[in-house]
Amino acid sequence: QVQLVESGGGLVQAGGSLRLSCAASGRGFSFDAMCWFRRAPGKQRELVAKITSGGSTNYADSVKGRFTISRDNAENTVYLQMNNLKPEDTADYYCNAQAVYRDYYGPHTGEYWGKGTLVTVSS
Repeated sequence: QVQLVESGGGLVQAGGSLRLSCAASGRGFSFDAMCWFRRAPGKQRELVAKITSGGSTNYADSVKGRFTISRDNAENTVYLQMNNLKPEDTADYYCNAQAVYRDYYGPHTGEYWGKGTLVTVSS
């Protein structure tokens, strides 16, 4: 089955940086769009950044210019470089991926989630 394992969260002071990683695995699967979501305390989950298999990206307005999403297709890993962090960036960050399994009958796509990694930004 597909597994997504995040790492890189932690405690950082405002203005600091963190780099999140998400390693995707699954025998026979390839990965199309990969995303980072976050859920702050008392708030709804929101899309932070998305990257397609071709490398096209988009970002939430709140993180544009500060966060950069990238991926290593050979390693099925997606990264989120977070710079100039603010206290309002404090949240659980989740990796999300569209995984595709191809067989005789065609492509089969599923959406998968990691368990999350906590980012805490102190003021």
